[in-house]
Amino acid sequence: MAEIENVIIVGSGPAGYTAALYTSRANLSPLLIEGWQWGGLLQQTTEVENYPGFRDGIQGPELMQTMRDQAERFGTRFITDLATKLELSDQPGGVHRVWVGEQEYQARTVILAMGAEHKKIGAPGEDELSGRGVSYCATCDAAFFVDKETIIVGGGDSAMEEAIFLAKFASKVTIVNRRSEFRASKIMLDRARGTENIEWATPFTVESFEAGENGALESATLLNAETGEQQILPTQGAFIAIGHEPQSQIAAGMVEIDDEGYVITEGRSTRTKLPGVFAAGDLVDHTYRQAITAAALGCQAALDAEWYLRDTPEIETPAGVAGDDLASEQYGSTQA
Repeated sequence: MAEIENVIIVGSGPAGYTAALYTSRANLSPLLIEGWQWGGLLQQTTEVENYPGFRDGIQGPELMQTMRDQAERFGTRFITDLATKLELSDQPGGVHRVWVGEQEYQARTVILAMGAEHKKIGAPGEDELSGRGVSYCATCDAAFFVDKETIIVGGGDSAMEEAIFLAKFASKVTIVNRRSEFRASKIMLDRARGTENIEWATPFTVESFEAGENGALESATLLNAETGEQQILPTQGAFIAIGHEPQSQIAAGMVEIDDEGYVITEGRSTRTKLPGVFAAGDLVDHTYRQAITAAALGCQAALDAEWYLRDTPEIETPAGVAGDDLASEQYGSTQA
Protein backbone atom coordinates (compact mmCIF):
# COMPACT_ATOMS: atom_id res chain seq x y z
CA MET A 1 0.00 0.00 0.00
CA ALA A 2 1.45 3.35 -1.05
CA GLU A 3 2.18 5.90 1.64
CA ILE A 4 -0.34 8.73 1.61
CA GLU A 5 1.25 12.17 1.89
CA ASN A 6 -0.37 15.04 3.75
CA VAL A 7 0.43 17.53 1.00
CA ILE A 8 1.75 17.33 -2.54
CA ILE A 9 2.63 20.65 -4.19
CA VAL A 10 2.81 20.62 -7.99
CA GLY A 11 4.98 23.42 -9.33
CA SER A 12 7.59 25.73 -7.92
CA GLY A 13 8.11 29.48 -8.12
CA PRO A 14 7.13 31.89 -5.33
CA ALA A 15 3.71 30.26 -4.84
CA GLY A 16 4.96 26.69 -4.67
CA TYR A 17 7.95 27.43 -2.45
CA THR A 18 5.92 29.59 -0.06
CA ALA A 19 3.27 26.89 0.20
CA ALA A 20 6.07 24.43 0.93
CA LEU A 21 7.55 26.69 3.61
CA TYR A 22 4.25 27.10 5.43
CA THR A 23 3.17 23.46 5.23
CA SER A 24 6.59 22.21 6.30
CA ARG A 25 6.62 24.57 9.29
CA ALA A 26 3.20 23.11 10.16
CA ASN A 27 4.90 19.67 10.36
CA LEU A 28 3.01 18.39 7.32
CA SER A 29 6.20 17.20 5.55
CA PRO A 30 5.14 18.36 2.07
CA LEU A 31 6.37 16.73 -1.13
CA LEU A 32 7.03 19.32 -3.84
CA ILE A 33 7.23 18.28 -7.49
CA GLU A 34 9.12 21.26 -8.85
CA GLY A 35 9.78 20.42 -12.50
CA TRP A 36 13.08 20.51 -14.34
CA GLN A 37 13.03 24.28 -14.80
CA TRP A 38 12.24 24.98 -11.17
CA GLY A 39 11.78 28.47 -9.82
CA GLY A 40 9.18 29.77 -12.25
CA LEU A 41 9.44 32.95 -14.29
CA LEU A 42 11.86 34.57 -11.83
CA GLN A 43 14.51 32.16 -13.06
CA GLN A 44 14.34 34.09 -16.34
CA THR A 45 14.83 37.53 -14.78
CA THR A 46 17.94 39.39 -13.72
CA GLU A 47 17.71 42.11 -11.05
CA VAL A 48 14.62 42.06 -8.80
CA GLU A 49 14.34 45.37 -6.97
CA ASN A 50 10.73 45.33 -5.76
CA TYR A 51 10.62 42.22 -3.55
CA PRO A 52 10.40 43.34 0.10
CA GLY A 53 13.37 42.63 2.33
CA PHE A 54 16.09 43.06 -0.28
CA ARG A 55 17.07 46.71 0.00
CA ASP A 56 19.73 46.52 -2.72
CA GLY A 57 17.80 44.12 -4.97
CA ILE A 58 18.51 40.48 -5.72
CA GLN A 59 18.95 38.38 -8.84
CA GLY A 60 15.82 36.40 -9.73
CA PRO A 61 17.53 32.98 -9.67
CA GLU A 62 19.16 33.82 -6.33
CA LEU A 63 15.79 34.77 -4.85
CA MET A 64 14.27 31.48 -5.94
CA GLN A 65 17.23 29.49 -4.60
CA THR A 66 16.81 31.29 -1.27
CA MET A 67 13.10 30.44 -1.15
CA ARG A 68 13.82 26.83 -2.02
CA ASP A 69 16.54 26.55 0.62
CA GLN A 70 14.24 28.01 3.26
CA ALA A 71 11.50 25.48 2.48
CA GLU A 72 14.05 22.65 2.52
CA ARG A 73 15.37 23.79 5.90
CA PHE A 74 11.96 23.06 7.46
CA GLY A 75 11.58 19.64 5.89
CA THR A 76 10.17 20.04 2.39
CA ARG A 77 11.10 17.13 0.13
CA PHE A 78 11.67 17.78 -3.57
CA ILE A 79 11.25 15.87 -6.80
CA THR A 80 13.05 17.74 -9.58
CA ASP A 81 10.96 16.34 -12.38
CA LEU A 82 7.62 16.95 -14.08
CA ALA A 83 4.25 15.80 -12.82
CA THR A 84 2.81 13.95 -15.80
CA LYS A 85 -0.72 13.02 -14.70
CA LEU A 86 -3.24 13.83 -11.99
CA GLU A 87 -6.27 11.97 -10.69
CA LEU A 88 -8.09 14.18 -8.19
CA SER A 89 -10.79 12.80 -5.93
CA ASP A 90 -14.14 14.57 -5.56
CA GLN A 91 -14.77 12.99 -2.14
CA PRO A 92 -14.10 14.91 1.11
CA GLY A 93 -11.26 13.07 2.83
CA GLY A 94 -10.45 11.24 -0.39
CA VAL A 95 -7.03 10.42 -1.80
CA HIS A 96 -5.53 12.33 -4.72
CA ARG A 97 -3.00 10.73 -7.06
CA VAL A 98 -0.08 12.37 -8.83
CA TRP A 99 2.28 10.68 -11.28
CA VAL A 100 5.85 11.53 -12.17
CA GLY A 101 6.42 9.33 -15.19
CA GLU A 102 5.45 5.83 -14.07
CA GLN A 103 5.85 6.61 -10.35
CA GLU A 104 2.61 7.25 -8.49
CA TYR A 105 2.24 9.39 -5.36
CA GLN A 106 -0.85 9.79 -3.18
CA ALA A 107 -1.91 12.65 -0.94
CA ARG A 108 -4.81 13.94 1.12
CA THR A 109 -4.30 17.44 -0.27
CA VAL A 110 -2.80 18.83 -3.46
CA ILE A 111 -1.70 22.41 -4.07
CA LEU A 112 -1.52 23.34 -7.74
CA ALA A 113 1.15 25.99 -8.39
CA MET A 114 2.24 25.39 -11.99
CA GLY A 115 2.30 29.10 -12.79
CA ALA A 116 2.00 30.73 -16.19
CA GLU A 117 4.32 31.41 -19.09
CA HIS A 118 4.60 34.68 -20.96
CA LYS A 119 3.23 34.48 -24.47
CA LYS A 120 6.05 35.14 -26.90
CA ILE A 121 5.88 36.63 -30.37
CA GLY A 122 8.50 34.19 -31.67
CA ALA A 123 10.67 36.80 -33.39
CA PRO A 124 14.39 36.10 -33.96
CA GLY A 125 16.42 37.58 -31.13
CA GLU A 126 13.55 37.46 -28.63
CA ASP A 127 14.93 34.61 -26.55
CA GLU A 128 18.57 35.62 -26.94
CA LEU A 129 17.89 39.17 -25.72
CA SER A 130 15.50 38.24 -22.92
CA GLY A 131 16.87 40.01 -19.86
CA ARG A 132 19.10 42.14 -22.08
CA GLY A 133 16.48 44.56 -23.29
CA VAL A 134 13.55 42.24 -24.02
CA SER A 135 11.18 41.98 -21.06
CA TYR A 136 7.65 40.80 -20.30
CA CYS A 137 6.86 43.02 -17.31
CA ALA A 138 7.13 46.81 -17.30
CA THR A 139 6.06 46.92 -13.66
CA CYS A 140 9.09 44.79 -12.86
CA ASP A 141 11.70 46.29 -15.17
CA ALA A 142 10.73 49.83 -16.16
CA ALA A 143 13.21 51.41 -13.75
CA PHE A 144 16.07 49.95 -15.82
CA PHE A 145 15.02 52.06 -18.82
CA VAL A 146 15.15 55.59 -17.50
CA ASP A 147 15.53 58.09 -20.38
CA LYS A 148 15.73 55.28 -22.96
CA GLU A 149 13.67 54.63 -26.08
CA THR A 150 11.40 51.62 -25.67
CA ILE A 151 8.57 49.75 -27.35
CA ILE A 152 5.50 47.88 -26.13
CA VAL A 153 4.21 45.02 -28.31
CA GLY A 154 0.47 44.44 -27.93
CA GLY A 155 -2.91 46.08 -28.26
CA GLY A 156 -4.96 45.13 -25.21
CA ASP A 157 -5.56 46.76 -21.85
CA SER A 158 -2.43 45.16 -20.40
CA ALA A 159 -0.31 46.68 -23.16
CA MET A 160 -1.79 50.13 -22.49
CA GLU A 161 -1.21 49.77 -18.75
CA GLU A 162 2.38 48.71 -19.35
CA ALA A 163 2.95 51.60 -21.76
CA ILE A 164 1.54 54.22 -19.38
CA PHE A 165 3.68 52.90 -16.53
CA LEU A 166 6.79 52.66 -18.69
CA ALA A 167 6.28 56.21 -19.95
CA LYS A 168 7.06 57.49 -16.44
CA PHE A 169 10.63 56.26 -16.91
CA ALA A 170 11.49 56.01 -20.61
CA SER A 171 12.10 58.98 -22.88
CA LYS A 172 9.80 57.43 -25.49
CA VAL A 173 7.43 54.48 -25.65
CA THR A 174 6.23 53.24 -29.03
CA ILE A 175 3.22 50.91 -28.98
CA VAL A 176 3.54 48.34 -31.78
CA ASN A 177 0.32 46.61 -32.77
CA ARG A 178 -0.39 44.37 -35.74
CA ARG A 179 -3.75 46.04 -36.41
CA SER A 180 -4.80 49.66 -36.61
CA GLU A 181 -7.65 48.81 -34.21
CA PHE A 182 -6.98 47.87 -30.60
CA ARG A 183 -8.52 45.32 -28.25
CA ALA A 184 -8.00 47.73 -25.37
CA SER A 185 -10.95 49.51 -23.78
CA LYS A 186 -11.66 53.10 -24.80
CA ILE A 187 -10.66 54.47 -21.41
CA MET A 188 -7.26 52.78 -21.52
CA LEU A 189 -6.68 53.88 -25.12
CA ASP A 190 -7.58 57.46 -24.21
CA ARG A 191 -5.15 57.41 -21.31
CA ALA A 192 -2.35 56.09 -23.49
CA ARG A 193 -3.12 58.59 -26.26
CA GLY A 194 -3.08 61.38 -23.70
CA THR A 195 0.43 60.47 -22.53
CA GLU A 196 2.89 62.83 -24.17
CA ASN A 197 5.81 60.46 -24.76
CA ILE A 198 3.77 57.50 -26.10
CA GLU A 199 3.87 57.03 -29.88
CA TRP A 200 2.19 54.47 -32.15
CA ALA A 201 3.31 52.04 -34.84
CA THR A 202 0.36 50.33 -36.57
CA PRO A 203 -0.29 48.03 -38.33
CA PHE A 204 3.18 46.62 -37.66
CA THR A 205 4.58 43.36 -36.34
CA VAL A 206 8.06 42.79 -34.96
CA GLU A 207 10.09 40.84 -37.48
CA SER A 208 13.27 40.61 -35.37
CA PHE A 209 15.25 42.09 -32.50
CA GLU A 210 18.88 43.13 -33.01
CA ALA A 211 21.68 43.48 -30.48
CA GLY A 212 24.29 46.22 -30.39
CA GLU A 213 28.03 45.82 -29.86
CA ASN A 214 27.49 45.47 -26.11
CA GLY A 215 25.21 42.47 -26.62
CA ALA A 216 22.09 44.30 -25.43
CA LEU A 217 19.04 45.22 -27.48
CA GLU A 218 19.70 48.07 -29.90
CA SER A 219 16.84 47.98 -32.44
CA ALA A 220 13.73 46.19 -33.64
CA THR A 221 12.86 45.52 -37.26
CA LEU A 222 9.17 46.12 -37.87
CA LEU A 223 7.09 44.86 -40.79
CA ASN A 224 3.97 46.65 -41.99
CA ALA A 225 1.21 44.04 -41.99
CA GLU A 226 -0.54 45.65 -44.96
CA THR A 227 2.22 46.94 -47.26
CA GLY A 228 5.18 44.74 -46.31
CA GLU A 229 7.26 47.85 -45.62
CA GLN A 230 10.21 47.31 -43.28
CA GLN A 231 11.16 49.83 -40.64
CA ILE A 232 14.10 49.71 -38.25
CA LEU A 233 13.21 51.27 -34.93
CA PRO A 234 16.02 52.10 -32.48
CA THR A 235 15.08 50.82 -29.03
CA GLN A 236 16.88 49.81 -25.86
CA GLY A 237 13.86 48.14 -24.29
CA ALA A 238 11.12 45.95 -25.76
CA PHE A 239 8.22 44.84 -23.59
CA ILE A 240 6.03 42.01 -24.88
CA ALA A 241 2.47 42.42 -23.57
CA ILE A 242 0.33 39.92 -25.46
CA GLY A 243 -0.80 37.85 -22.49
CA HIS A 244 0.06 34.79 -20.44
CA GLU A 245 -0.54 31.07 -20.77
CA PRO A 246 -1.45 29.43 -17.44
CA GLN A 247 0.11 25.98 -17.20
CA SER A 248 -3.16 24.32 -16.24
CA GLN A 249 -3.30 21.60 -18.90
CA ILE A 250 -2.49 18.76 -16.51
CA ALA A 251 -5.55 19.62 -14.37
CA ALA A 252 -7.99 20.15 -17.25
CA GLY A 253 -11.24 18.24 -16.87
CA MET A 254 -10.86 17.97 -13.10
CA VAL A 255 -10.75 21.47 -11.62
CA GLU A 256 -12.69 24.36 -13.13
CA ILE A 257 -10.70 26.40 -15.66
CA ASP A 258 -11.86 29.64 -17.30
CA ASP A 259 -11.71 30.53 -20.99
CA GLU A 260 -8.16 31.87 -20.64
CA GLY A 261 -6.88 28.75 -18.90
CA TYR A 262 -6.74 30.08 -15.33
CA VAL A 263 -7.85 27.76 -12.52
CA ILE A 264 -11.00 29.02 -10.79
CA THR A 265 -10.98 29.21 -6.99
CA GLU A 266 -13.78 29.91 -4.52
CA GLY A 267 -14.12 33.53 -3.42
CA ARG A 268 -11.04 34.87 -1.68
CA SER A 269 -9.79 31.37 -0.85
CA THR A 270 -7.52 29.08 -2.85
CA ARG A 271 -10.04 26.22 -2.78
CA THR A 272 -11.00 24.64 -6.09
CA LYS A 273 -14.30 22.80 -6.60
CA LEU A 274 -12.60 19.58 -5.46
CA PRO A 275 -12.21 18.99 -1.72
CA GLY A 276 -8.57 19.01 -0.70
CA VAL A 277 -7.35 20.59 -3.94
CA PHE A 278 -6.05 24.16 -3.85
CA ALA A 279 -4.52 26.46 -6.46
CA ALA A 280 -2.18 29.44 -6.09
CA GLY A 281 0.06 31.91 -7.86
CA ASP A 282 0.00 32.89 -11.52
CA LEU A 283 -2.10 29.80 -12.21
CA VAL A 284 -5.09 31.68 -10.79
CA ASP A 285 -4.04 35.35 -11.02
CA HIS A 286 -5.31 37.30 -14.04
CA THR A 287 -4.46 40.69 -12.66
CA TYR A 288 -1.35 41.26 -10.57
CA ARG A 289 1.14 38.55 -11.59
CA GLN A 290 3.88 39.68 -9.21
CA ALA A 291 6.26 37.53 -7.20
CA ILE A 292 4.92 38.89 -3.93
CA THR A 293 1.26 38.24 -4.83
CA ALA A 294 2.14 34.71 -5.95
CA ALA A 295 3.93 34.12 -2.64
CA ALA A 296 0.90 35.47 -0.76
CA LEU A 297 -1.39 33.04 -2.58
CA GLY A 298 1.04 30.23 -1.79
CA CYS A 299 0.73 31.13 1.90
CA GLN A 300 -3.08 31.11 1.63
CA ALA A 301 -3.06 27.72 -0.10
CA ALA A 302 -0.87 26.26 2.63
CA LEU A 303 -3.19 27.53 5.36
CA ASP A 304 -6.27 26.33 3.46
CA ALA A 305 -4.67 22.88 3.12
CA GLU A 306 -3.70 22.81 6.80
CA TRP A 307 -7.24 23.72 7.89
CA TYR A 308 -8.72 21.15 5.51
CA LEU A 309 -6.53 18.40 7.00
CA ARG A 310 -7.49 19.50 10.50
CA ASP A 311 -11.23 19.54 9.85
CA THR A 312 -11.81 16.76 7.30
CA PRO A 313 -11.89 13.12 8.42
CA GLU A 314 -9.83 10.81 6.27
CA ILE A 315 -11.77 8.16 4.37
CA GLU A 316 -10.95 4.91 6.07
CA THR A 317 -9.55 2.06 4.01
CA PRO A 318 -11.81 -1.02 4.39
CA ALA A 319 -10.10 -4.14 5.68
CA GLY A 320 -8.46 -6.06 2.86
CA VAL A 321 -8.62 -3.14 0.39
CA ALA A 322 -5.31 -1.65 -0.74
CA GLY A 323 -4.88 2.10 -0.98
CA ASP A 324 -4.59 1.93 -4.77
CA ASP A 325 -7.85 -0.03 -5.01
CA LEU A 326 -9.64 2.46 -2.77
CA ALA A 327 -8.38 5.34 -4.89
CA SER A 328 -9.65 3.61 -8.02
CA GLU A 329 -13.10 3.28 -6.46
CA GLN A 330 -13.14 7.00 -5.68
CA TYR A 331 -12.27 8.08 -9.19
CA GLY A 332 -14.09 5.58 -11.32
CA SER A 333 -12.45 6.00 -14.71
CA THR A 334 -8.88 7.12 -15.09
CA GLN A 335 -8.37 10.79 -16.00
CA ALA A 336 -5.28 11.97 -17.83
